[in-house]
Amino acid sequence: MLPTVFNIPDQMRQAAEQSVQQAKKAVEQFMDATQTAVAKAEGSSKMLPQSVVDVNLQALAFIEENLAASFELAQNLVRARTLEEVAALQQEFIQRQATAVAEQEVSLGEMINRATLSATAKSKK
Repeated sequence: MLPTVFNIPDQMRQAAEQSVQQAKKAVEQFMDATQTAVAKAEGSSKMLPQSVVDVNLQALAFIEENLAASFELAQNLVRARTLEEVAALQQEFIQRQATAVAEQEVSLGEMINRATLSATAKSKK
């Protein structure tokens, strides 16, 4: 079976890739601003236990990882030349993200559990 080739001009692919890069840069700037805001809020409120701060920081790190994976997919899709390549890229992305999200859920769940146990132990003192 012959691959189904896209007949998209290179100029359109380049424009799409530039758009992806611009969007990626905008999201990176937003995430930097978010991290700065979260750090300031946590720094000004010393009432938050370190474990809560750690959970927040880890959640932000996971968001960044997932966004990076999404932008990588977008960049690869822009370069795809066949429908089969698009399908393979999407399938690989879904499989990788399903695994990543499952691992992230376990990690955050463990962190939240430790934070809860710590808070409970401190409140009993």
